[in-house]
Amino acid sequence: MTDITFELRKFVSPEFIIGVDARKLAGRYAKNLGASHVFLVTGPNIIKAGWVRDVVESLDMEGIHHTLYADVTPNPRDHEVMKGAELYHKAGCDAVVAVGGGSPLDCAKGIGIVASNNQHVLEFEGVDNVSIPSPPLICIPTTAGSAADVSQFAIITDTKRKVKIAIISKKIVPDISLIDPMPLTSLTAELTAHTGMDAMVHSIEAYVSNASSPVTDIQALESIRLLSLYLPLAYHNLNHIGYRYKTMLGSLLAGLAFSNASLGAVHAMAHSLGGFSDLPHGECNALLLESVIDYNFDVCPGRYAAIAQAMNIDCSSCKESEVKQKILSALQKLRLELGITERLTDLGIGHEHLSELARSAIKDPCMATNPRKPTISDLETIYGKAL
Repeated sequence: MTDITFELRKFVSPEFIIGVDARKLAGRYAKNLGASHVFLVTGPNIIKAGWVRDVVESLDMEGIHHTLYADVTPNPRDHEVMKGAELYHKAGCDAVVAVGGGSPLDCAKGIGIVASNNQHVLEFEGVDNVSIPSPPLICIPTTAGSAADVSQFAIITDTKRKVKIAIISKKIVPDISLIDPMPLTSLTAELTAHTGMDAMVHSIEAYVSNASSPVTDIQALESIRLLSLYLPLAYHNLNHIGYRYKTMLGSLLAGLAFSNASLGAVHAMAHSLGGFSDLPHGECNALLLESVIDYNFDVCPGRYAAIAQAMNIDCSSCKESEVKQKILSALQKLRLELGITERLTDLGIGHEHLSELARSAIKDPCMATNPRKPTISDLETIYGKAL
């Protein structure tokens, strides 16, 4: 039997620069990529916070024109992508710069591939369905959460079906990611919690994924260590640049891990839930995580024990059942400390919705790499435990 450790593996990641004021390098890198007129995708709150101004000044210094597109909502919609692609062509742009959390970054990825391929964004759903690469893409994340700036994933809401679709392709990996902890200092406590838990779930799911590898394992475990330690500190000290840097580093490592190992049932179920209810993605992940671990634990207890160790949970003399209880208790404590106290019923989800949510979740590409293969009935039960 072949040791899977020695199997051939392929990894994708963009060039990235991490550190204070990395955002101010946008002009230099746009010039390096040959851009003359960039399509600048962002959101109104990011403009208000002042982070887009720094990027525009950087572009101006290099003599690069820009067209601003800020009509992006949380959980970006298919029609927002299509409108952006139309404006991209009308303005004669030749590159995309995205500034924001997962929503503007995913929207920018969608705009890029629609502009290149002249197809509707929903036609790219699934794995490796993008034929022509996006125009040059520079991403500047403003949250320590989605890691869309380093991943080969984009999540777009199909407004007709009320589901989130996953587009997975190496052709949407950004060219450059400018990872700057400074924009995190304007995040609210709630956004810090939601986006940080998204990153935490990225790492946990990447580590137990059936497509994990020695490389992604290292990234995922270090991410879990950083986030479990520094996310609560950042939540309680919003302006502390040191804590923000550590969470940004944790999010980066999580992104590199899940982009190459994929995810699992938490994300598949969160995509279904978010598409149905338009709830914040990170909050959906946080509310589902414990129930999914409870379901998955028995098929890979050693993996979850390693996660517990990375979270500094002492399980040295514990039985498997005790490890499971300890990790679930620690994650519940973290969630509550971050102010995520609601249950799904508090957010308008009832038993009558579970069948529809489960039927949608089981089709999500992220479900393919969950360590245990669930049935629709299993998923209804997992959702039910989070009510």
